[in-house]
Amino acid sequence: MSASGGTKAIVAALGANLAIAASKFVAFAFSGSSSMLAEGVHSLADSGNQGLLLLGGKRAKREASEEHPFGYGRERYIYGFLVSIVLFTIGGVFALYEGYEKIKHPHELEHWYWPVGVLVFAIIAESFSFRTAIKESNEVRGRLSWSQFVRRAKAPELPVVLLEDLGALVGLVLALGGVGLALITGNGVWDGVGTLCIGVLLVAIAIVLAAETKSLLLGESADPAEREKIRDAVVDGETVTSVIHMKTLHLGPEELLVAAKVAVRHDNSAAQVAEAIDAAEARIREAVPICRAIYLEPDIWREERAGTGASATA
Repeated sequence: MSASGGTKAIVAALGANLAIAASKFVAFAFSGSSSMLAEGVHSLADSGNQGLLLLGGKRAKREASEEHPFGYGRERYIYGFLVSIVLFTIGGVFALYEGYEKIKHPHELEHWYWPVGVLVFAIIAESFSFRTAIKESNEVRGRLSWSQFVRRAKAPELPVVLLEDLGALVGLVLALGGVGLALITGNGVWDGVGTLCIGVLLVAIAIVLAAETKSLLLGESADPAEREKIRDAVVDGETVTSVIHMKTLHLGPEELLVAAKVAVRHDNSAAQVAEAIDAAEARIREAVPICRAIYLEPDIWREERAGTGASATA
């Protein structure tokens, strides 16, 4: 994912959510709708989440230090995980609590045109934000389905914004449905039901985001296609004859560590091996530019290793 694409989607979502949050709180003040209050807190939480993503992106650009020799790229994963926690606690749990209280103590909506008007405005604004996130995601997801893109994306920003915007749009429809049913039936319980549904939706999205960012925090390898490119780039057929085994690890969305043991010919000199390793590293960086840290260990391939699980294509 390009950093600029992710930042553009975040900024678009931030602007939309700040405007929507203000309008929702105004609507709550005039109407007393719990759906409006829950949606206002949801939009405010989303605005904070986008702020966290921008902060994480900025901190991840710091130069590597002696204490952190591989840099700070994983800060983007940490802040992505924090977003899921904020969405769960401030957005989802608050909406569940507010919905429960509204069902337990319902009251008639006042000035109904406020929440209805704000919800229509919010749906339009969120649609523009969602459209931006979809456009930026389409540029990097290739042939992956949307669910595959969310599961496999190494950069957390676009999947987070996509799911947040989707949750916001569905939540707005639920809020509009709750307010509408409360107006039609004259029973404020429906406003609480809509709020509960919003809470369940936000909790579900937060769990998905937490699971995906947790996997990134634990450390994920390169995609299969990238691993194949790296293997092909290592072998030159002359000095480096095969890959005995290889491991890759994302140090950040756009930083990849490669560690491999490679087979060289037994009659090559140390100078020839060193030159071949340098050439292999150059080919790897050309094939997969995000490979930043590369460690290649030369060894002699022996047939008897096949019985120990070693493989030339591991």
